[in-house]
Amino acid sequence: MPAGEQGRESLEELVELARSAGAEIAGTVFQVRETADPATLVGRGKLDEIRAEATAHKAPLVIFDSNLSPIQQRNIEAATNRRVIDRTQLILDIFARHARSREGQLQVELAQLNYLLPRLTGKGVMMSRLGGKSGGGGAGGAGGGAGRIGVRGPGEKKLETDRRRIRERVGKIQASIDEVRKQRALRREARNAVPLGTIAIVGYTNAGKSTLFNALSRAEVLVSSRMFATLDPTIRALRLPSNRRVLVSDTVGFIRDLPKGLLTAFRATLEEVQEAALLLHVSDVSNPHHEELDAEVDKTLCGLGVDTRPRLHVLNKIDCLSPEERKEIVARTANSRRSAPVLVSALSGEGLDELLRRMDTEMPTDPVLRLSIRLPLVEGRTLAMIHALGRVLHTELDDSHMRLQAEIPASIAKRLRLNQFEVEETFRPAAS
Repeated sequence: MPAGEQGRESLEELVELARSAGAEIAGTVFQVRETADPATLVGRGKLDEIRAEATAHKAPLVIFDSNLSPIQQRNIEAATNRRVIDRTQLILDIFARHARSREGQLQVELAQLNYLLPRLTGKGVMMSRLGGKSGGGGAGGAGGGAGRIGVRGPGEKKLETDRRRIRERVGKIQASIDEVRKQRALRREARNAVPLGTIAIVGYTNAGKSTLFNALSRAEVLVSSRMFATLDPTIRALRLPSNRRVLVSDTVGFIRDLPKGLLTAFRATLEEVQEAALLLHVSDVSNPHHEELDAEVDKTLCGLGVDTRPRLHVLNKIDCLSPEERKEIVARTANSRRSAPVLVSALSGEGLDELLRRMDTEMPTDPVLRLSIRLPLVEGRTLAMIHALGRVLHTELDDSHMRLQAEIPASIAKRLRLNQFEVEETFRPAAS
């Protein structure tokens, strides 16, 4: 567990995680220790205190804010006579509750099985080795190996069967995930056929990302104060003030000390972040420790290899600030070396117009061309794409052709090969 103030903040976060999983908190125990005890993490004395607290509150479950080794978990369970889980197992449980898509469910199961495998152990008579000395023969040296008869009991066989089944299941899940990734790649290729830039909303869990996503795209993604309420990515189209259309993606929230296994398991879910042209980094500015949480987000983005991607910092929940706090935030951001963050309230809608303007400015430049086009009417798909992705200024029917003047992003004009339909003059001058 982290020491000092940071440790207490981490413990408070653990409490919120447990509530998100549906637990009722009976109490907390905090310890500052120079080195972790290799057998029990907290030491025998502290274990006695934890057992006494759990007994007094009739708590059947003990959750540790650190990641426990299999041996530590078994020793603590034996000492407290209660079920014990650690931070990783708690996060996995929350992910399992909130996964809705097949891909999310497969990723959760894979992470759970990889977590369970080294912790699989025998319990009770049917899963324990039988006793017996392994040495010594009988009288006159006869029966030298007799002492080993019966040592290899049903427990080892049962454990090996379970482990083999888990490994087989892990292999099947990985194959299924690979298949789902191929399907996602095909969908991404279909989206890329209409070249729209992608903006990914990232940030610490419970920062208000889904509320902001709904406010921008008028979608109906689940909004909850519980952590990891959004697990599966959602993508919607959005039109910016310049009339450019982009795709906006809402992603799973990040958290401090996210286990590497979880990050690897959910890499496919985070592919939308890796494909994004611009990242909207959302922070809960009403949280007094939001700068520390931003640093954790930076670490995760660095792990994904997107730390150099263009990024726009969004300070959300300004409606929760007092006038004095808001002035202080504005003064502090004005002196920031980075590009100035945008202050918004996704709940009330304050600052959203400025955010859209900044998103338009920060997106990689795709110059807008004004084209005069004479398009055959049989090119219905191309005509529909021009209307959907550009801005049509004027149209005029000309026999079996449609003459139009439109403003279209250069990348789309290139993809649709509009240069072959371009003409010098589209419209006849109006009669005076």
